Amino acid sequence: MIAYVKGTLTFVNDQSVVVDVGGVGYLVNVSPATIGRLPAKNSPLQLFTYLQTTESGQTLHGFLTQEEVRMFTLLISVSGIGPKVATATLGALSPQEIIMAVIAEDAVALSKAPGVGKKVAQRLMLELRDKIKTSDAWEDAGGMAARGMTGASGQKGEKQDAMDALLALGYGRTEAMQVVLEVAEEDMTADTLIRLSLKKLAR
Repeated sequence: MIAYVKGTLTFVNDQSVVVDVGGVGYLVNVSPATIGRLPAKNSPLQLFTYLQTTESGQTLHGFLTQEEVRMFTLLISVSGIGPKVATATLGALSPQEIIMAVIAEDAVALSKAPGVGKKVAQRLMLELRDKIKTSDAWEDAGGMAARGMTGASGQKGEKQDAMDALLALGYGRTEAMQVVLEVAEEDMTADTLIRLSLKKLAR
């Protein structure tokens, strides 16, 4: 299994890149969203990868984060979902957004991805809801530090309690989860999270 490739970005088109690793060029399939986040050609690049093996050969699928690889693996575990649709889904939605859509049963959000219609979105929700727990949303938030969110495991319970309180007040699951993630900082209690969340929701 090839966990990642690290080298020099030498070639880019609309569906794949070539990474030169010690004189060997690795062809890696990527989404348009990933291409938009790549450095300039001839720059250093590391891609986390998933190696797909079929009767016709082997294909590397590349991502900029490990969270994307984990979500890609989950998506292709759904019956009828292949790498093309999984990559397109990750091109339209972040792993965090996919988790939130599955938990909130938001088929409209999942349908934003090319090739994901209503029936496919419903299948994704049906087959992933047992694999994705609400706590996964808090854990994956740790990979979103660039947006000012924290996801330390010790805070999962506080965040979950805060979200449950907002649900009891009548807020939607997606809305409640999103606002808690936005206001959360390290070592916040559930009471503080609820107070800040309500203040933000009132604006």
